[in-house]
Amino acid sequence: MRYLGTAGLIAFVAICTPAFAQEKTSSADAVAGPKSITDIAGCFSAKQDTGTYLLAALPKNWSGNLVVFAHGGPAIVPPMSTYSELDLNKYSFAVKRGFAWIASSYRREGYGVRMAVEDTEDARRFFVDHIARPRRTILHGASYGGLVSAKLLEMYARSADGTVNYDGGLLNSGFVAGAPLGYEFRADLRVIYQYYCDNLPHPEEPQYPLWTGIPAESKMTLKDLQALVNECTGVDRAADQRSEVQKQKLANILAVMRFPQALLVRHMQAATLLLREIAQRITNGRSAFSNEGVYYKGSSDDVALNRGVARVSADPRAVAALKADGMPTGSLQAPVVSIHSINDPQVAVEVQSSYREVVDAAGNRNRLVQAFTDENAHTGQSTPELSAALEALMQWVEQGVMPTPQAIAASCERLRGSFDEPCRYHPEFMPKPYNTRYARGELK
Repeated sequence: MRYLGTAGLIAFVAICTPAFAQEKTSSADAVAGPKSITDIAGCFSAKQDTGTYLLAALPKNWSGNLVVFAHGGPAIVPPMSTYSELDLNKYSFAVKRGFAWIASSYRREGYGVRMAVEDTEDARRFFVDHIARPRRTILHGASYGGLVSAKLLEMYARSADGTVNYDGGLLNSGFVAGAPLGYEFRADLRVIYQYYCDNLPHPEEPQYPLWTGIPAESKMTLKDLQALVNECTGVDRAADQRSEVQKQKLANILAVMRFPQALLVRHMQAATLLLREIAQRITNGRSAFSNEGVYYKGSSDDVALNRGVARVSADPRAVAALKADGMPTGSLQAPVVSIHSINDPQVAVEVQSSYREVVDAAGNRNRLVQAFTDENAHTGQSTPELSAALEALMQWVEQGVMPTPQAIAASCERLRGSFDEPCRYHPEFMPKPYNTRYARGELK
């Protein structure tokens, strides 16, 4: 589509008319959008034939630049037209800086990195085909969306004819270790939980391979899972309300796994529902994970644990399939600024070490800048922290000067005056190797 020009876009944004959108696509509707940008931008939602819902925002003072957003997950509920509203509100800093913004809900709930890559790329194409061709396009991925973005930039940053689709990438709290490595500790949790709790399945219930998470036909809900975890560990009760047996089981699971108590149910959700998704949708019913030769450490009786824990082996075809779907190769075709909290409780900061390794190995060391904050939250970066990262990326794209963590921190301090929010960058921080994060080792 021909570039509409500032006047044409302002007219469209001001009224956000369905008539304009309907002229270009079979399904589009003006929507109010979050209150944080109501006065400065118009929004619309469209449904694609694939089943995805798109949400876009166009500021009245549009700079000509676009942010394409890839959200976290994988989701456990089907997509809805309102799915991206919370993300647009949370990351409205980009719209307030004059960027247009568009995101996809993804076509369905559940795991699928390449699926999410295609749906996010479709959102960019929708913007180009039905609104305008941006001057610059930035891909922004958060959490699981960081992995989606890492893969997308490898696949679609450039078209076959050399056309630039994405000028750069901004990742915050990205799950950039990739699925095989990043979900490995959830497979460990699955067998460790069963060793201590023996209720998923109970001994009298039909048994199944634990690498499947739960059986394909299981009707288990998140509420059912929470009940089982609480039955074993009392995790949702105050410490003085747990039995001594529950206290011991909970302490052992957390000591071996090395993550906070508050995340036990969240990680068990991944160790059951998500592992089932991977087995069903990606690996054709084969195991992509192995704990053969692994010695688990930190429990009250490591010898008994390692003698009694279930052992699973990986099928090379399943490993290859999971890598193909959700493992970054490091073949970046655009500059990337990746920020991450040192204290991220959900996606460990050490994932950045593994990402750096694959990017360096692919010969793209000069296309990745990593910077680290210290909030005690996942995707909890402040507005000046995010704004500084985006500003550094845009200067890199437009001026060709690779930023440093020190420069990003300094920019954050300068921007901080416009916001009542902190700057928590630590420019000298370097994460440890990923394999130091969780309690894996060689068999004695």
